[in-house]
Amino acid sequence: MPTGRGLHAHVLDTLGQRIVDGAIVPGTVVRPELVAEEFGVSRSVVREALRVLQSLGLVEPRQRVGTQVLGIGSWELLAPTVIRWRGASPSYFVQQRELLELRLGVEPVAASLAAGTPAASAVLAAASDMLDACAREDSRAYLEADVRFHRALLTASGNAVFAHFAGTVEALLRTRTSESRDTITRWTRDAAARHEAVGRALVAGDGAAASAAAGELVRVTRDEFIAEAPTS
Repeated sequence: MPTGRGLHAHVLDTLGQRIVDGAIVPGTVVRPELVAEEFGVSRSVVREALRVLQSLGLVEPRQRVGTQVLGIGSWELLAPTVIRWRGASPSYFVQQRELLELRLGVEPVAASLAAGTPAASAVLAAASDMLDACAREDSRAYLEADVRFHRALLTASGNAVFAHFAGTVEALLRTRTSESRDTITRWTRDAAARHEAVGRALVAGDGAAASAAAGELVRVTRDEFIAEAPTS
């Protein structure tokens, strides 16, 4: 049985996942005493978990009603924690499509801004590490290099908002490690080569080519997810 912060994390993760999965529907009133009884924790642990859920837009305390579950329209959809829960839910493919569409509007712009900057070399280095990991069939190293690539790209833009968005992109990438998504999570040399094309254009200082390559990279990934998404 977890203790201390582990108890808080367990209650938070379980309640958050249930809400995102739809097991606890919007409008439901969460009874802290029942949650405390279910998990064998104190009311203070439950209250702490509910405060975090409130900060993420999943619940809201209402006078004379109690803490009520909210619908997706209120959720902080770019928060890494919410992305992780949605990534483990039936809305996995929906979330991938939505955020890839958002990335289509961000990463090509970031690439155009990052071209020719001193930080461009870090983007290319991460792409090279992806190719190396692919050759070694090391999926974990590939993922870590992929995360570094996108964080370096967004940070190199010099735009603080884009740099902040890197946490969202990392959380999204990490949802792809689920074994049940095997057809999606195979890391391919073609994908690594598309990353390398972005890096090479950045180092060459060609903003237009870097933007086009970044757009192609995200567009191909989006199309792959759309093709793999369940039709029912």
